[in-house]
Amino acid sequence: MTPELGQLALILALLLAMAQSALPLFGAWRNNRALMAVARPAAAGQAVFVALAFGILTWAFLQFDFSVRYVADNSNLALPWYYRIAAVWGAHEGSLLLWIFILNLWTVALAAFSRHLPEVFVSRVLGVLGLVAVGFLAFIIFTSNPFGRLLPMPPDGGDLNPVLQDPGMTFHPPVLYMGYVGFSVAFAFSIAALLGGELELAWVRWARPWTNIAWGFLSAGIVAGSWWAYAELGWGGWWFWDPVENASFMPWLVGAALVHAQAVTEKRGSLRAWTILLSIFAFSLSLLGTFLVRSGVLTSVHAFASDPKRGLFILCFLVIVVGGSLLLYALRAPKVAGGKPFAVVSRETAVLIGNLMFTVAAAMVLLGTLFPLIGDALNLGKISVGPPYFGFLFTLLMLPVVLLMPFGPFLRWGKSDVPPLKRLLLRAGMAAVACAVVAAWVTDGQGKAIAGVAAAVWCGFGTLLYVFKRWREMPRGRRYPAEMAGMLLAHFGVGVFLAGVLLTESLNVERDVRLAPGQTETVGGYDFRFDGVHEVEGPNWRADQGVVTVSRQGRLIAVMHPQKRTYTRGQVQTASAIDSGFTRDLYVALGEPMNPNDIEGAWALRLYHKPFVRWIWAGGLLMMLGGFVSAGERRFRPHRADAKSAAAASPAVVTQESHA
Repeated sequence: MTPELGQLALILALLLAMAQSALPLFGAWRNNRALMAVARPAAAGQAVFVALAFGILTWAFLQFDFSVRYVADNSNLALPWYYRIAAVWGAHEGSLLLWIFILNLWTVALAAFSRHLPEVFVSRVLGVLGLVAVGFLAFIIFTSNPFGRLLPMPPDGGDLNPVLQDPGMTFHPPVLYMGYVGFSVAFAFSIAALLGGELELAWVRWARPWTNIAWGFLSAGIVAGSWWAYAELGWGGWWFWDPVENASFMPWLVGAALVHAQAVTEKRGSLRAWTILLSIFAFSLSLLGTFLVRSGVLTSVHAFASDPKRGLFILCFLVIVVGGSLLLYALRAPKVAGGKPFAVVSRETAVLIGNLMFTVAAAMVLLGTLFPLIGDALNLGKISVGPPYFGFLFTLLMLPVVLLMPFGPFLRWGKSDVPPLKRLLLRAGMAAVACAVVAAWVTDGQGKAIAGVAAAVWCGFGTLLYVFKRWREMPRGRRYPAEMAGMLLAHFGVGVFLAGVLLTESLNVERDVRLAPGQTETVGGYDFRFDGVHEVEGPNWRADQGVVTVSRQGRLIAVMHPQKRTYTRGQVQTASAIDSGFTRDLYVALGEPMNPNDIEGAWALRLYHKPFVRWIWAGGLLMMLGGFVSAGERRFRPHRADAKSAAAASPAVVTQESHA
């Protein structure tokens, strides 16, 4: 009866979510402390029952309980235990349960760390999160039950998709969902502010660490997904503008804009309505990503093939959330507009330009992702929107952001002096030009490589100049507060990322070759000698494993073992071999035997030399680290005084101006 207990736990969680949403919101409206006090116990109880359901489903996988249909469809007796855990979220029902579980983690964390905030405001925030939980719990109970029975119980199950049988799948979805779902907290803060008509800006300061952490997790999830696609799919690329990749990238772009807009709102009182709108958009795009993955309208290696009725449910939920939020925004936002004026040359202006570029880029990605669906609905035929569209327009839109990035820390709030900016332009510009000239000589005039070096030095060197400026001018204890350190890390990460992307794209060398044992192919100055294929066996697969010896100028570099795996249910999957380094990757993917009757034993192989590809993920991880470090800013921590000051604040209250 254990699966039935899991289903009962979800039903009880739904009832508690309904209580968490309705009672505190009504109590905040009527100023009834008894009803507002329900918020935290209801959130805690809901989390307990969702965790119980998640644990029961995990136990069913570990115990091979094939009487549960979801377990039987996504695992078998040969599947290793760690992939059985990954299988919990490897398909539609389990991934949705993971979504709800992580939502409860965020809610409980917020309930625990918000005790010094005004009770009315926290009740509204937890009530909004309860409403989100009601929608998803109803979805999983009525359309996507992970505890449905399969009787009679089969002796063995199906299999987890071989593409998902990779170590990256054990952490990529949970980390990505932590970012996806984390934007629900920023959304809840904004909706709570609109519901209460709060004009004081303390709520923005309270929301900032949660937004930074969510953005950091989403950065980590995207980096992990990119690495997984690169290492597992055997194609050697790191990003293909796949529709489901885009689904995670759009909230990341809007989240980046939100992080910067919140800083302006908190410190200067400007962009208040815009900050609220970005909070709504970031979470709405997270919900849209959930719809795209589960609706069946997209074809992607990442997508779940699901009943379109499920997609309709999420679409209706999306319309309610987005429509209701925008209606509330239209009614309330004019009351929260305002802020201090600022000059053209100021940090506010730079942030505003960056915000516009990020949001337009997100809109461009959204249009490109949905346009094939629109064309199909209008009987315009099959329309393909691919890397040429995304790559060109995204580069064009991000160019102003890259150009402005080194100036950001040097700019002051309100109005900046021009001479320091001229000195920065001269120093960082000369460094970028000098390094670009060297890159042109080393790479024989490769345009992307030159641009990559110039952009990376421009961003990185400009950031380091500000690091040295703070070191020279500020006392030791005030040089790098957490918010400042996080910003510098993230900006430097952008430079590293740009270098990795443009150098890899321009200097990458790829060869599709036919090699018999003993034959050699030279790629990027490395000699790849094919030494044949032998059969190996894994826990739930058999593989043809190649042996490729890599040398350079007679010196052994690596012995690589690419595989072509056949799983227990007959699925075939490529497992590439990668020899990584700080400045390059060597990458080998095993294809098919050229002729089974060929006595030479020749095989098709794909060989890559990929310079600086690791810098792409290193840059992404620096951005992630920047988000996490910024969240540790002492000023963001709520204190008991916050509740008193917020309760007594007048509409004209604006937080103290900061030139940090």
